[in-house]
Amino acid sequence: MANYKLSQAAENDLIRIHQRGIETHGEAKADQYFFAFIKRFEQIAIDPFLYPAVDDIRDGYRRSVCGVDNIYYRVVVGGVEIVRVLGRQDTKTLP
Repeated sequence: MANYKLSQAAENDLIRIHQRGIETHGEAKADQYFFAFIKRFEQIAIDPFLYPAVDDIRDGYRRSVCGVDNIYYRVVVGGVEIVRVLGRQDTKTLP
């Protein structure tokens, strides 16, 4: 199994997205969306070059769209680091 880790900012993003999902769509849908992220993180870890580089946003970053949000990550020694999970409007907050 390939490895991935979440940055603290990505963990915070997931919490925010899940809470917003509960408020907007209910707990069952929010949980379903959350688990879609976990599945995508695992897919990214297995094949990190499947998704395009976004060097125009940040050098070394790649992006995978999951639902209405974007997963920004980078390939690191030993696996993948999930840096942020943001909506299109939030890309200016990338570290």
